[in-house]
Amino acid sequence: MTPLRVATVVTRLEGGAGALALRGALALDPDRYEATVVTGGGGRLLAEAEDAGLETVVVPGLRAPIAPHHDLAALGRLIRLFAQRNFDVVHTHCAKAGAVGRIAAHRTRVPRIVHTYHGFPFHEFQRAPRRAAYVGIERGLGRITDVGLCVGTGVAVEALRRGLLPPRRIRTIGVAVEQDAPVLTPQTRHSARRALGLPPDATVIGTVGRLVYQKAPEDFVAALREVDRPDVVGVWIGDGEIADRAREFAARSGVPLVFPGDRADALALLPAFDVFAMSSRYEGLPMAVVEAMRCGIPVVATAVNAVGDVVVPGETGLLAPPARPELLADALRHLLDAPGDAVRMAAAARAKVEHHHDAAALAETLRAAYRDEEPGSCWPL
Repeated sequence: MTPLRVATVVTRLEGGAGALALRGALALDPDRYEATVVTGGGGRLLAEAEDAGLETVVVPGLRAPIAPHHDLAALGRLIRLFAQRNFDVVHTHCAKAGAVGRIAAHRTRVPRIVHTYHGFPFHEFQRAPRRAAYVGIERGLGRITDVGLCVGTGVAVEALRRGLLPPRRIRTIGVAVEQDAPVLTPQTRHSARRALGLPPDATVIGTVGRLVYQKAPEDFVAALREVDRPDVVGVWIGDGEIADRAREFAARSGVPLVFPGDRADALALLPAFDVFAMSSRYEGLPMAVVEAMRCGIPVVATAVNAVGDVVVPGETGLLAPPARPELLADALRHLLDAPGDAVRMAAAARAKVEHHHDAAALAETLRAAYRDEEPGSCWPL
């Protein structure tokens, strides 16, 4: 059988979307697929892709903000690349790569165009005209998309409700997380706190994510301030475009908050947390939340998009509305003050996700999407 030539196109190979795109490319059977990762850039994950032997192509014009000059340059580069390489499938991730990549694939008559919706470029915190424009663009792109893979039920429901694709072309997937995630034990907690330079007896509220507007780090800081417990230390693992502002805001707020930056060992650091907190304004299904649940860390998150697939209020964690740090703080205080509830929810969460969200399920979903077949298994969300 001739291998299927697949171009995985992602705006930047970083964060949860970049990790899922890379894990998908790595999950493909090399005897049946030739995978090429096309990206605007990236740090650790780009190096990881190259070390794994994947072909990588960097298109510098692929960048998140709308920038017509760079966008047109990226479009031209992708058109030339797709025309030269005769890919059988172009699979795009993220809004910018999703727009530029799908247009380039359509213009060069790529036989199969697949897009993963990790979330959407439109959300409730935008002005109505901009939100309407983004919805209109996504509907137009949907007309040239063969399959839309939605990360989580909430994302799939929104795609259907907004009419981005016909129902028959929408499929729901989960996230593929590392199966060797550490389990919370006294030993893993001690090791993780030592690696972060934290006191062994501190009460730690932590998170993992890029320091960008979407993740609302200022709400995370405000929630820690509202918790108002002198023994609490915050940890934010990750980097991003507003990292300096986040550090300055935390310092002005008087909140003890550690910023270790982007860490390759982020998974091994999760046991340092007493509670994992996610403050995002909007999301798909965050990989870090699932990883924290697998580790056995109780979770508090904002009730956005597909987070409710795994964080079931009162059963596997607690949810709070986005942009309401005082309510996020109230949920955090409850888990700190009621350790029995925290342990019960963490155990239920671990049982819910422990044997799911792996590379094998992702590979099966991609096989079906790339070859226009029904998936042989579903994601148990």
